[in-house]
Amino acid sequence: MSDIHTWVTLLNAFSPVFYVPSFLIFMKVASAWVICPGRRTITRIYALAEPFHSKAHDAYHRFFREAQWHSQHLWKILAELAVTSICRHSIIVLDLDDTTYHKSGRKVEGAGWWRDAVRSTGTKVVHCFGLNIIVLTLRVNPPWGGEPLGLPINLRIHIKGGPSLLSLAEEMIKETVLWFPERRFEVCGDGFYASLLGVDFTPGVVCTSRMRRDAALYNLPPKKRPHTRGAPKKKGERLPTPERMAGRIRKWDETTVVLRGKEKERYVFSRKVLWYKVSPRKAVLLVICRDPTGKEPDDFFCTTDISQSATHVVESYAGRWSIEDTFKNTKQSLGGQTPQAWKKKGPERVVVLSFCLYSLIWLWYLKTKGTKRTWNIMPWYTQKVTPSFTDALASLRKSLWRQRIISKSENPSVMRKIVLNFIDFVAAAA
Repeated sequence: MSDIHTWVTLLNAFSPVFYVPSFLIFMKVASAWVICPGRRTITRIYALAEPFHSKAHDAYHRFFREAQWHSQHLWKILAELAVTSICRHSIIVLDLDDTTYHKSGRKVEGAGWWRDAVRSTGTKVVHCFGLNIIVLTLRVNPPWGGEPLGLPINLRIHIKGGPSLLSLAEEMIKETVLWFPERRFEVCGDGFYASLLGVDFTPGVVCTSRMRRDAALYNLPPKKRPHTRGAPKKKGERLPTPERMAGRIRKWDETTVVLRGKEKERYVFSRKVLWYKVSPRKAVLLVICRDPTGKEPDDFFCTTDISQSATHVVESYAGRWSIEDTFKNTKQSLGGQTPQAWKKKGPERVVVLSFCLYSLIWLWYLKTKGTKRTWNIMPWYTQKVTPSFTDALASLRKSLWRQRIISKSENPSVMRKIVLNFIDFVAAAA
């Protein structure tokens, strides 16, 4: 199966989401977005999608703003594509986080002023204007090893005055579980989403997060003695905070953990506790992780699966960093923030398509390239052994440009000699 055929097959899977005219625009938008040089404004994407202007540019604006298609149908198909091709039998590991898509303009539908997590510090809060997005990604361990990949499979827009981030997160997780009712899930989120540990998901869903250093912890409640008055106790005796508990531990377990693709030595300690404020009805497993060299501060994690090993919990949470790479690559390499859509469903759909394309590009690369080296070794980076998203994007650009230019030339053998180096340059520079 050729590279172009694989890309077209992936896009054809979304035909049930759209009516025929909108689906044709979707196919052209997806490929034009990938090869578009510079800013991905809708007009620049249109110029590549319709080089002969056979369709008016207004149709492309309407596709984002008011065409009859639903984002959730698109996410369901994308999730099924990713899970069936990559996580066919293993536990489905999901990562959860929110970010802001910066926008400019006085009236952008759904936009508002939000705390900028990148520029804010512990003593200074910086605000930015844009769309607040909460994303659920599928964690994938690539065949070449190293850091995992985070493929977006669900998304919500957080609007001021609407449901909270925690409510949207719970809604997304429950929706994704319904898509795969027979599978087991492990969901990882940072400390902001720790309260999800107290949500009553199905038994097949395990939640893992950070725990506050000053969390109020308790022993499990004792069993009620028979023939005694009063209701049974809801919690046992108060325990030290995780930070104080770490200072009192004298016996640590030494282990080797894989943190973002690299093995490191760590001391770990775990015990069952009741974090009553977050999960009053069920115990959680507290895991304390310490750097033997003392260079890094202690980390405190918690999970709803009290049978998990401390090593697995530490590794599982470390893999959550893949979603941060997803945010950076979608904004910077795919230009997800640049399409100028302001009204109705336009801003939300721009976000949806940018994250959807990120997943599709990685799925295409995994299917067509696997562990093949698709990048040139540079003298300043000779130790590079794993591909980045820009490498996957450049590979797809090369295939699309070759299909556009060489396949349509009258003398392909001559054009190949002239154009091939130019295509390689454009694919890397776009």
